[in-house]
Amino acid sequence: MRKLLQAQLLLFFLTVCATLVSAQTLDMEKLKGMKARSIGPGAMSGRITAIDVVVNDRDVMYVGSASGGLWKTTSGGVNWEPIFDKEAVMSIGAVAIQQSNPSVIWVGTGEGNPRNSLNGGYGIYKSMDGGKSWKLLGLEKTRNIHRIIIDPQNPNTVYVGAIGSPWGEHPERGVFKTVDGGQTWEKILYENDRTGCAELVMDPTNPNKLFASMWEHKRWPWIFKSGGPGSGLHVTFDGGKTWTKRTEKDGLPAGDLGRIGLAVSAKPEIVYALIESKKNGLYKSEDGGFKWKMINENMDQIGDRPFYYGQIHADTKNENRLYTIFSEVNVSEDGGKSFSALLPFSFNGVHPDHHAWWIHPEDPSFIVDGNDGGFNITHDMGKNWRFVENIPVGQFYHINVDMDQPYNVYGGMQDNGSWVGPAYVWRFGGIRNSYFQMLMFGDGFDMAADPDDNRYGYGMSQQGFLGRWDKETGYTKRIRPSHPDANVKLRFNWNSAFAQDPFNNSTIYFGSQFIHKSTNKGDTWEIISKDLTTNDPEKQKQHESGGLTMDATGAENHCTILTIAPSSKEQGVIWAGTDDGQVQLTRDGGKTWMNVTSKITGMPKGAWVPQIQASTFNSGEAFVVVNNYRQFDFKPYLFRTKDYGQTWVSMVNSSQLGENSYVLSMVQDPIEPRLIFVGTENGLFVSIDEGKSYTKWTNGYPAALSTMDMVIHPREHDLVIGTFGRAVYVLDDIRPLRAMAKGGEQLLNKTVHLFTPPDAYSVETLAPEGALFPGTGMFNGENRPQGALISYVVNKPEEKKPEVKQEATSTSKSKRGSKVPEPVIAKDEKKEEKSKVKYDSITLEVFNSAGAKIRTLKQKAPEDNGLNRMTWNLDEKGVRNPTRNKPRTNSSEPSGTTVLSGTYKLRLSFGDQKDSTMINVKSDPRYTNDAANLQARYNKTKELEQLKELVARATTRLRESKEIATDFETRMKEAKRDDLKEAMDKTKAIKDSIDKVFDFILGAEDKRQGITSTEFPAPVSYINTAMFTINTSRDPLSDRDNVVIRHAEEKTKIILDKVNAFYQNQWPTYRVMMEKISLSPFKDYEPLNKN
Repeated sequence: MRKLLQAQLLLFFLTVCATLVSAQTLDMEKLKGMKARSIGPGAMSGRITAIDVVVNDRDVMYVGSASGGLWKTTSGGVNWEPIFDKEAVMSIGAVAIQQSNPSVIWVGTGEGNPRNSLNGGYGIYKSMDGGKSWKLLGLEKTRNIHRIIIDPQNPNTVYVGAIGSPWGEHPERGVFKTVDGGQTWEKILYENDRTGCAELVMDPTNPNKLFASMWEHKRWPWIFKSGGPGSGLHVTFDGGKTWTKRTEKDGLPAGDLGRIGLAVSAKPEIVYALIESKKNGLYKSEDGGFKWKMINENMDQIGDRPFYYGQIHADTKNENRLYTIFSEVNVSEDGGKSFSALLPFSFNGVHPDHHAWWIHPEDPSFIVDGNDGGFNITHDMGKNWRFVENIPVGQFYHINVDMDQPYNVYGGMQDNGSWVGPAYVWRFGGIRNSYFQMLMFGDGFDMAADPDDNRYGYGMSQQGFLGRWDKETGYTKRIRPSHPDANVKLRFNWNSAFAQDPFNNSTIYFGSQFIHKSTNKGDTWEIISKDLTTNDPEKQKQHESGGLTMDATGAENHCTILTIAPSSKEQGVIWAGTDDGQVQLTRDGGKTWMNVTSKITGMPKGAWVPQIQASTFNSGEAFVVVNNYRQFDFKPYLFRTKDYGQTWVSMVNSSQLGENSYVLSMVQDPIEPRLIFVGTENGLFVSIDEGKSYTKWTNGYPAALSTMDMVIHPREHDLVIGTFGRAVYVLDDIRPLRAMAKGGEQLLNKTVHLFTPPDAYSVETLAPEGALFPGTGMFNGENRPQGALISYVVNKPEEKKPEVKQEATSTSKSKRGSKVPEPVIAKDEKKEEKSKVKYDSITLEVFNSAGAKIRTLKQKAPEDNGLNRMTWNLDEKGVRNPTRNKPRTNSSEPSGTTVLSGTYKLRLSFGDQKDSTMINVKSDPRYTNDAANLQARYNKTKELEQLKELVARATTRLRESKEIATDFETRMKEAKRDDLKEAMDKTKAIKDSIDKVFDFILGAEDKRQGITSTEFPAPVSYINTAMFTINTSRDPLSDRDNVVIRHAEEKTKIILDKVNAFYQNQWPTYRVMMEKISLSPFKDYEPLNKN
């Protein structure tokens, strides 16, 4: 028994050790050179939730987004930068500037608009330096903070309105207060675990007087309820020590209330309240909030959908001017009795669905607006607006790619349609908004190009409105399936499931409660499954959603299919996941289905299954993404099966990803199975050991960005990321991560290592569309660098400390005068210093297929050890230009002609270490029949380079000869001998002759100021003209080409004849004369005399 126990303990120990050894986390410090690119777009921005402006400097603004972090401008909205990207959360619910010291900024996280796609937060943050650094100051469990108010007389006193999470019941909600700058907090207003603070306003003349609206509400995955006994309007006159709830006795509506919007006017005794109740209405108090009267109940004027909007704002100078912001913005000039449209829905105007509104307290003509489409500024009280196009906070639900070159990215955004745009461009400059095209309107979801012709493809808006679009004309054919029986109602999720068949380009799948299949690209459909959901009737009451105000938009459609995943390894294997926690599988194309949900140990009941990834390696393998935050469970879930769902293992846990990092997406590398990416609500994670360990990816990527969907491009091996808050990112060339997954993270520790690079394309480039010089106000997504992208590792070896001989020391004096022994370096150590290998630079050598070295690139070694990237512009070594001047010491190798298509060897040297790899260079894929032309032009270019090199050698000889003459001239002047006058004259003459030859070759030096020109081109310019002409065409060599080549050859001959004539006729005579002159270095010295 004892031996058995020992054996079991030994086995357990070995298992743990094996796990620890095999688990590999990445050192992000050593991956700094591998950064994701933000490509936008910014044209359709995203939901803006919070705004504040420095009152005394309106150029400084802070803008918070629902899930894209906090942005700052110091240029009045021209240029913006994100300033919250390193924090633990990206959803911003409130921002407040301490106006007495604008360097102090408060941020409440978690947006306050509880729609089904809202994002949660993690407490309140404070910056003391204008957003450069942040400190978390508590309230983490509030989840969603909607308002922050700073006491203008005592900035250490701050009030926080926590609306709380709509997905659960929890006590960390209501109104909180600090009196010590956030060190401690007191909850000063609380009703119940379903009720949070929906609005908090302060009397501008009395900081102890505040109004708070408390809102009882709850969201389930299938329904939303607004209203309850916890809702109400409260007022305090003593800074929150005591509160009084206003009721029907004070003129407010009777019964349960819902969301309440509040505004104190320019005259503080006039207060407005937009109240959701059995009959929604706008109420007004003229005595400072004691008594109230309903003044308007027209919802077309006062606003719809209070759960999503529910805000009013009073003009800061005119107590009768009132704004109500909802899907549109209306304005009243008569104290709320009537409203007119200020921002109606218009494609020529401002995006609808408004959530944030700021009016300058001293100049009410200056207003800024935040809505579901971004941020807008007006300086004339709303007559004219400027859309800020460079805040890319789009919320993508799905992402996809095609096989174009450059390839395109497709995706759908929350309330901003479905778009297509390039992952990179063969143009100068960045990726502009104009390069993206919207293909379908509404909320955008799945997008996919037709693999037969990407002019066409599929897109979807909310509730399953599937369409087949034409990129060129804009025509969209609606192809949403119907049930054969008119009495069967199909249930489509807000974000319905769509998939393309990997075996047949004409076959697509679509999800309701059934799986629909079309074999003709959506023209006709058949149902290939039973109802795959629980079909729970209690969860199918979306038509009753809303509570006090109905909001049956379809967003709460439930018991629906969310994801469909056909296997690419075995035809007929299809996985399906639902919004009510079901995982289903067919192995016969839909004839029979198996519910495998009960076999998934650890899967929460009724959870959301937004994504299933069928393995590209094994037929029976699949990954199932599960999240359960809609049931107030924020833990991460990801499961894997390798046997068609019979057994499952969990791939993640909270200790790996974080307690609140619920999983949204995953993708396994199709080449190296150990490389896995996991997208969560709070960031992107990568594993190089098949999920044993994970590392959060933060290089070029916000730390807590909601990572909604990912795809690895099959040809270019880029990771393309659709984020819910910062649009699209591309992590170029994941081969280095693939190599680490295969060979271990220790690759990052090598002295030098060269990764296999992606294919490089030698392409023609266009100028950007529109403005050539766009300034800083136009969005420019980060473009991929042109040429060959080369990833490498370098690590500078640690320097050895010199050996100290203890027995032999020298001495020096200390400041006090006593002798202090100094260590003496050993002699062999001194020798080693002289021959020490230097690691201050890297050298990249390029060799052609014949083994000849054609290019050498040397640059300073990167500051950071680990992985770095560089580019080779696909050029060969060139020849130096003919010149009068001596080349600079250590000047870089000149660039030459572009290499031809083929395979080349790269060799990287660092110190005394080297590594090599191969790279494929390909021609511009847009030109398919010009290889012979390029070869002929390449050959001619090399011939012209030989001409140029001959002329360069000629000018080098002339320069060296002039240096000899100048040296003689200097020495003769120093000698001060009368017998050297003739030699001095001859020296001046020979230098003049050399200058004349230089002038003939290069053109005379013109030292006049300004832009100068010569009457006739210099002979050497004919070579450059010929090279330019030959290199700027892909056509067969023409008569014009031959003419400029002939001109270059003729001018070269004339140049060489001129130079040769000089060395045959003038230089020998001068040389003979100067070689006879004795210029002894010895001097005569007079005796030194003291007098």
